[in-house]
Amino acid sequence: MYTNILTKTTLLAENLWLSYLNEDSVTVDATAGNGEDTLFLSRLSRKVYSFDIQQEALDNTADLLKKHGRDNVVLIHDSHENMDRYVKEQPDLIVFNLGYLPDGNKSITTLADSTLAALKKSLEMIRVNGLVSIVMYWGHEEGKKERQAILDFSEQLDSGKYHCVYLNMLNQKNCPPEIILITKKK
Repeated sequence: MYTNILTKTTLLAENLWLSYLNEDSVTVDATAGNGEDTLFLSRLSRKVYSFDIQQEALDNTADLLKKHGRDNVVLIHDSHENMDRYVKEQPDLIVFNLGYLPDGNKSITTLADSTLAALKKSLEMIRVNGLVSIVMYWGHEEGKKERQAILDFSEQLDSGKYHCVYLNMLNQKNCPPEIILITKKK
């Protein structure tokens, strides 16, 4: 039996991440949220750094990790734009799941400026042939600004240094999540 990975954007993203992960991988979840991405990464990586500005998100993530017996995660209560202060290894994979905390305060969202700063640092930090994955939820005002800023930035990346792919659900309505994937060539 197979799973149709096109039915949910996060499932598609996870399946794309698999090629970049092994038992020695160092990974970064730039937006911990409720911990689902962090848990996924912790099962397939040696070490995960997981960031969020909301203590509630980190508490939710810690609870989920404890429930599943995962202890290879460093939870960091700080903005993803400061990831270089904490991550001293070259990550194999850095993931962003943008927007707001599911079931949380929807007025607290990721922001274009801090996300762009984090994305730029990610591209400096990621190992050659590593992956930066950005899932954009843009069905709110700040999400629209953030999405456009990321698309503009990504389109301008040096094609001699990066491969960049943009995936969207063409026939879905109401601002379906979109994915940008960036690999570092050299």
